[in-house]
Amino acid sequence: MEQVIIITGILLIILGIFGIIRSRNLVKIVLAFTLFNTGLNILMISIGYIRNAGAPILSQIPGQGEIPNIVDPVPQALVLTAIVIGLGVTALMLAYVLKLYQDKGTLDINSFKDLKW
Repeated sequence: MEQVIIITGILLIILGIFGIIRSRNLVKIVLAFTLFNTGLNILMISIGYIRNAGAPILSQIPGQGEIPNIVDPVPQALVLTAIVIGLGVTALMLAYVLKLYQDKGTLDINSFKDLKW
């Protein structure tokens, strides 16, 4: 089961990179970036998963030499932070796309030549 989740994350990452490189529509590029971000989050969570491990909440301190079987909480905290940051970046990119559409009247990336050499 873990392999299916890891493969799904990798496929979303590849699909996102392909969409960013191949697409010429700004909205599609933003959506591809979101797919890439989601794939990274799924991959990070799936790598940090341990089968038959408990939640990282201990009600009592384990005894001497006893190692509790718990999932590492660091990947979970990183992914929660990445989700919030990704949402903010996506909102900012969509605001830029809206402003560019209002100014230029198109979403085709090839028609923006203002900052090109």
